[in-house]
Amino acid sequence: MSLTLSEKAKAVKPSSTLAITAKAKELKKSGVDVVGFGAGEPDFNTPKNICNAAIKAIETGFTKYTPASGTNELKAAISKKFRDFNGLDYAPNQIVISNGGKHALTNIFDAILNPGDEVIIPAPYWLSYPEMVKLSDGVPVFVYGAKENGYKITAEQLDKAITDKTKAFVLNSPSNPTGMVYSKKELQALAEVIVKRDIYVVADEMYEYLTYDKAKHVSIASLGEDIYKHTITCSGLSKSYAMTGWRIGYTGSSVEIAKLMSAMQSHATSNPNSIAQFASVEALTGPQDDMQKMKDEFDKRRVHMYERVKAMPYVDVMKPEGAFYLFIDMSEALKKSYKGENLETSAKLAEHLLNDYAVAVIPCADFGFPTHIRLSYAISMEQIDKGLDRIETFLKELK
Repeated sequence: MSLTLSEKAKAVKPSSTLAITAKAKELKKSGVDVVGFGAGEPDFNTPKNICNAAIKAIETGFTKYTPASGTNELKAAISKKFRDFNGLDYAPNQIVISNGGKHALTNIFDAILNPGDEVIIPAPYWLSYPEMVKLSDGVPVFVYGAKENGYKITAEQLDKAITDKTKAFVLNSPSNPTGMVYSKKELQALAEVIVKRDIYVVADEMYEYLTYDKAKHVSIASLGEDIYKHTITCSGLSKSYAMTGWRIGYTGSSVEIAKLMSAMQSHATSNPNSIAQFASVEALTGPQDDMQKMKDEFDKRRVHMYERVKAMPYVDVMKPEGAFYLFIDMSEALKKSYKGENLETSAKLAEHLLNDYAVAVIPCADFGFPTHIRLSYAISMEQIDKGLDRIETFLKELK
């Protein structure tokens, strides 16, 4: 008998961001002074009041199974947050709490997709979207945003990409990797197409609290009853509350979709972590001072990093409006050579930076833009300057 393994599983691309971060950590362990710009998580500790709530959960025995879709207390807190921050009315029975944002998105795609259904993904995109869609038997369809439009796609582009196989459109604002934010006017135009063409929009709002300057986060589902019915809103506590390891994500959707996701989750994980759920109630309902301090610090780093990168040779960069990333066009640099070798790809450029300059950056071929790299400013200002000094030295070496 010849045993074969899953073709679907074998087709999954490993996360290049995690691979580069792991290699950088290995070098650090061996004594190399690596500066890592790959971080997709805040460099701050989880606020003390949230940690204390987790300790209380353990000490009071809140360590048993919870309902599959999450505790009533956390659902109530999320429902209030949806109303107060997003302008959205999701009742507790429309909310499913999951093991992080990735799990929430996986639940969504599993609940809405049938084999062959198409999902439109604007590029540049977070590299996990296409893999998630494929694992749910869907087909990712990429629509490329123009740099001149802040890498955002237009309503016209979306309308043109929709076919009779299209089931959903993924909207990520603020965006990973670009840091750009869709305006209310842009969202209204997209919403008209979504309603007219009768497809779902999966609104990934993980970075919703992290907007800067005049950029304001708007939830597309808040723009009217029709678009609300077509939207599945997804968020979590990872980025805003420095809780990446706690693994709490959540969705707001129709009751019908919420029931499907809850049923699937009951078989996959039983429920989200009970202690993390207890602590998340405190995160959402307790003092928000630490979150604001973290956001203010990200803003300082954002401005500083943008000004420095903008002044470097052979690069082009836009000032991000949200999240904690710079998305840098390296097209001019890739036309150059380093040590007599043509660069050609951002992957090769990233390899040289890591091996010769001890700087880890994320090449963005897996984000749909092979001429770009992503830098995170979720690292200290001291590390930012040290890393940017090395990148600048590297760029000046190019011929």
